[in-house]
This record gives sequence, structure tokens and C-alpha cells, in this order.
Amino acid sequence: MGNRKALELFVLGCSLCWGLAVHAQGTLRVGAARVDITPTDPAHTPSGKYAHEKLYVRAIVLENGSSRAALIAADQADLYDAVWIAASKQISAELNCPVENIVMSATHTHSGWGPGGFPGMHQPDPNGPPPPLAVQIVDAVKQARANLQLARVGFGTGDSYLNVNRDAIDGDTHLWTQAPNLNGPSDKTVAVVEFLAASGEPIAVYMDYAMHPVNGYLAGLISADFAGATSRYVEQAFGDKAVAVFVQGASGDQNPLYLRAGTNAMASQSGVPITGFVMKRESIEAPIRDKKVQTVPVDPKVEDALERVMDSEGVLLGEEVIRVMSNIKQLHADPTIAADQKIVTCPGRKRTDSGREGMQGTYEDGEPVNIRLGVLRIANIEVTSVDAEVYSSIAQRLKRESPMANTFMVTLANGKTNSGYIPNDTAFGAQTFQVLGSRLKPGCAETAIVNGLLDLISATQKQ
Repeated sequence: MGNRKALELFVLGCSLCWGLAVHAQGTLRVGAARVDITPTDPAHTPSGKYAHEKLYVRAIVLENGSSRAALIAADQADLYDAVWIAASKQISAELNCPVENIVMSATHTHSGWGPGGFPGMHQPDPNGPPPPLAVQIVDAVKQARANLQLARVGFGTGDSYLNVNRDAIDGDTHLWTQAPNLNGPSDKTVAVVEFLAASGEPIAVYMDYAMHPVNGYLAGLISADFAGATSRYVEQAFGDKAVAVFVQGASGDQNPLYLRAGTNAMASQSGVPITGFVMKRESIEAPIRDKKVQTVPVDPKVEDALERVMDSEGVLLGEEVIRVMSNIKQLHADPTIAADQKIVTCPGRKRTDSGREGMQGTYEDGEPVNIRLGVLRIANIEVTSVDAEVYSSIAQRLKRESPMANTFMVTLANGKTNSGYIPNDTAFGAQTFQVLGSRLKPGCAETAIVNGLLDLISATQKQ
């Protein structure tokens, strides 16, 4: 009888320990997936040397027992409304969650398409089949959901000095141009949301940084640029067992600090001698962009140098992401998941003259501009989103005024507004192509976005 009693006590003890362990692990379950969407371009054969030569849709699905949400990014220049509407509708049904619980964005790579343009860019027939990219996004979400497992979530931030403000005065012409402005506003923050399995191994990471992926712009190659290089570097660091989702911060006025290699690639196409020094980008880019010169393929050595720069930026940014991941201490096993979205409207304008920059634009009244805002709360993390290219100062103001310390902004998310760039109020005095081309009248968008997102943050706190 003594042995039997001891066995019963042992079994009871194991049951209690198991129950406590399950309780300690919490209710959060997370799954992630990566789907290859690399197009085939007969005009360009990838070297196969660099991970960023492939494009992906990456998805993270999370649930806490009562709510589900999805965090998605695609290596594309934009996710147009046609893609957002088609994909979000199917994802909402697949996850049985509100559309507000979905954050879907583009990494904004400027070399992420083949000869047919952006996959799923246009969908003129609302009754036709969904855009191909929307199908791929839904597939990634389904795979992520199939991989759900117990998890914990945490947040941390770091810094990277790869980016720089790109609105500057040309030293020779004294006109506005695109060039590094080391004294201009620039948010160096790298925001990191990590999802760890019960074993402590990462399931996924959601990383936000504000820098335009324009290294390969007009170079005639398919690449996910530094954004894809960062994702692959982090994924490979963990043996490809984790999915690293890169999302674009408020980068409307932010470029890579080092663009010499990309400028050289354009010079190679148009026959401009490459000196080794940093050349003025706009004078080399403009003739190619405006199709005023006959171009040839980039010299392979020049292209390889460009690819190495993109890869190097991914290594450096990826190392900062991994450093932040390694130092996150507060992890949540039972997080609240709450979300809300809204549309804010600002007065619009229509430009009546032409010219890229360095001149005063003229305008007449235009249609009002609708801007979609969103907030997804995960535990004490506020993931805010805007469906446009936003200037850095607007996101910095939001973070200063937010009642939640763990607040960051995802741009080019959940469709694409027709606003063009969204400068902060002060920047409307600059004669840059972003400001001149914006469909927004000055004095509305900055405050409307910040106050609108603060209202949504408050709303998610009450859910």
C-alpha cells in the first residue's frame, strides 16, 4: 500500500506541475511563414550569391484564446488597395477576426518587380479574380496559422545610423535636391517585436526601421534591397527556424546614407564615367528616370558592388535587431490583442505646373484626401499604421505624445492612399519632389495623423 500511495502522490504532483506549467506558458499562440514571390525576369539573371535577390511575403499569426491578428509584409514597392481589399477580406474569414486586426504592409523595395510590373498592382474588375499577390499573401497567412504554437511576446528598441534625411540644399545651385542632410530630422530607432516559443527559441520577429530601399532603383535587377537582406540575415542566424518580418517606418524623407554604389549602377547604364568619388545622384538619375538617354545593362562588377552594399546594410541592421532581441527581458504569455482603424480626411490640392524640385509649385483646390490609420495593441505594444509614405518627424511626434512607451509606426500599410507623400507641417516649406507632388494642403495631415492614432490607442486601451 505504501508504494501505491507514493505512486498516487507522484502522479498527482506531476499533474499539478503540468497544470502550473501550462498556466505559466499562458494562452498566446504564434505561427509564422515565408512564401517566395520572386518573379522571373528574362532580361536579368540573378547571380544567386545574395539572399536579397529573392522576394518573399512573410506572415505572423497570433491568438490569445479570444482574439486573433496577423502581421504581414511583402517585398514590394507598395500594396495597393486592390491587394489590401482582396487579401484582408479572405484573411479576416480565414482567421475569424476583424479586418482591423490585420496589419499588411510593403517593405517598399524599389527593385522588387519583374517585367510585368508590381504583382497584383492593378485590379480593374471588382468582380474578377483576386490579384496574384493577394493570393500569395493569403497563402502565407494560412501557412502561419498551421504553425501555431505556445509563445511569449516582448518588445525592445535599438539604434542604427544607416539612414539619413534626404531633403537638402544643393551646394552649387542652392536649390532643393535629394542628397544626404545630416542635420535634418531622422529617426534612428529600430523597433523590435519578438515572439519566442516555450523553448525560448524565436518563432518570429517583427522589425521596424525608417529607410527607403532605393539602392537598386533603376538598376534593372530584382532585389528585396537592404530590407530583404536584413530579414534573411536574421532568419539564417536562427537556422531558418524563425521568420523575420521587416516593415517600413516613417521614411518619406529618409534614404540610405551611402548611395554611391547605386548611383554608380545608374552611371554604368548611361555611360557616365565612374570616378570612385560620390557623384551627385540626381544629375545621373534624372536622364534615366525621364527616359532621355539610351541605357545598357549595368556592368557586372558595378552591379556586384551594389549588391554587396545592400547585403552589408542587411548584416549591420540585422545585427542590431539580434542584439535587441537578445536583451528583451519582459515577455508576455497572456497578451491583450485589440485593434481599431479609422479614416481621417484632409483638404486636397491639385498641382497646376510641373517640375521635379527646386521651384515653387502652383496649385488649385483638389478632392479631399482620405488617410487610413490603424492601431493593433499586443500586450503593452502599440503597432500604429498609416497607408502612405510619412515623414520621420510625424512618427517622432506620435511617439513623444503617446501614453504608451512601446509605440511605433508602420507605413505603406493596409492599402495606399492617393495623397502622395505626407510631409510634416514644417517640411511643407521645402521645394522637394515629395512636397511638390503631395496632394495634401499644408496644415492638416500631421496633426490629423497624430491625433487620430492617439485616439485609436486610447480606444484599444478600453477594449
